[in-house]
Amino acid sequence: MNFKIASTYSVLAAVALSVLTSCKKEFDADNYVAYFGGEVENPQSRYVLFCQNNVVLDTLPLKADNTFFVKFDSLAPGLYTFKHEPEYQYVYFDKNDSLRVHIDSKDFDQSIIFCGRGDQKNNFLMEMYLRNEKEKNKIFDVLDYNASKFLSYINKVNADNIAFYKSKKEEIKWNDEFDVYAQGMYLFPHYTRKEIYPIVHKMRTGNDVSKSLPKDYYDFRKTIDFSDEKMTDFSPFVMYLNYMLNNVGSIHYHNHFSEVDLALKTNVNKLKIADTLIKNEKVKNIVVNSIAFQYLLEDQNMVNNQEFLKHYYKIATDKSKKNEILKLGKAINQLTDGKKLPSVTLLDTAGKNVNSSSLITKNTILFFWSDELNSHLVAAHKKALELQKKYPNYEFIAINLDKNPNTWKEALTKYSFGPIRQYHCSDFEEIKNKWAITKVHRTMIINKDLTIKNGFTNMFDIRFEEDLQ
Repeated sequence: MNFKIASTYSVLAAVALSVLTSCKKEFDADNYVAYFGGEVENPQSRYVLFCQNNVVLDTLPLKADNTFFVKFDSLAPGLYTFKHEPEYQYVYFDKNDSLRVHIDSKDFDQSIIFCGRGDQKNNFLMEMYLRNEKEKNKIFDVLDYNASKFLSYINKVNADNIAFYKSKKEEIKWNDEFDVYAQGMYLFPHYTRKEIYPIVHKMRTGNDVSKSLPKDYYDFRKTIDFSDEKMTDFSPFVMYLNYMLNNVGSIHYHNHFSEVDLALKTNVNKLKIADTLIKNEKVKNIVVNSIAFQYLLEDQNMVNNQEFLKHYYKIATDKSKKNEILKLGKAINQLTDGKKLPSVTLLDTAGKNVNSSSLITKNTILFFWSDELNSHLVAAHKKALELQKKYPNYEFIAINLDKNPNTWKEALTKYSFGPIRQYHCSDFEEIKNKWAITKVHRTMIINKDLTIKNGFTNMFDIRFEEDLQ
């Protein structure tokens, strides 16, 4: 812990102590009073949102000194989120907890420190989150390992996380309600790594390892309650569930279908499995929406898209998400091969807004990156530099998707990107609506006349270079 963080922690601890000592030390059985406050350094807005299950429960304004504070007359124990746009994190409240949090929007996750009644549990959640983020950056290369080496690696990571969890549980002595999330913070990321391995390994190496995996490889699925309402807004669970459906929804008699028809049947199958497997409506909506986003972004067959949406609309009940899916479908329709690429506004390294259409004067490859995904950042630029040497008739343009342009500028000073031209996404909503960009793992191949050669590809796909010939 550096001096700045230690000093901030001491100040927050002193303030939290004053809050705690001003409250009764004993609480009645029916008293659910709770307190939440904190300080935001380098604020991006003048408020903090307090939410549960993606519903805003309270808007907490920042005072002149960038602090906020609220007393809840009655707050049910459970998992909540606090948001300082565009970032968010979890906070867990037990009965009568009094929590303060330190936030620096320039380094949101790394800066968060809790103090006060209930701080140890929440600091544990943050420590586990940061451990998982560190592994997320490493896993990009690990997915290329053979099955034995991959399992050895992730099992070691999981064993370390279990040991950390057990030591903290013994030290803090939290209750069973919190333990559901405490275990989930290491279990679901571990399960997710196992689910994504055969899919991504095949995509990147061309080698299908699914039939050579140990017989008990997926036994952990039998232990999961897929309809647990407490998991509705718990992102490690929702992320795992999405990847699991990618696996179980696969069609194994794939030689009977064309590639586009196989994609349709696979994703309709995933919708049906989710509908059968998940009884909780909230969880089901989150999952089927994720399936829809993923399918529409990866299969640009308009006839099949309409067939897929018929099945989706029968299952999904979230009206707002249905509208988002409709917008995405329209955007994709504008990005089919041969159509002209819609223009968006980008920020250049001099700090000026530029029109994307003015940047493309020769055959161009557009790819995307974020400083939050460090391993992809490095691998994508390395791959682009290799391809640029091999295909000098193509221009390579990298577009940063970090919400804060200062994060982009700092990354540019840390890395040497060579001749690759760098721009920042000025308005993520615009690029999402016009280019259907929802994730960094996307590459677009554009002809010099601004027509689209392939708007939905990936530099790491083994067939990528076929489009460059």
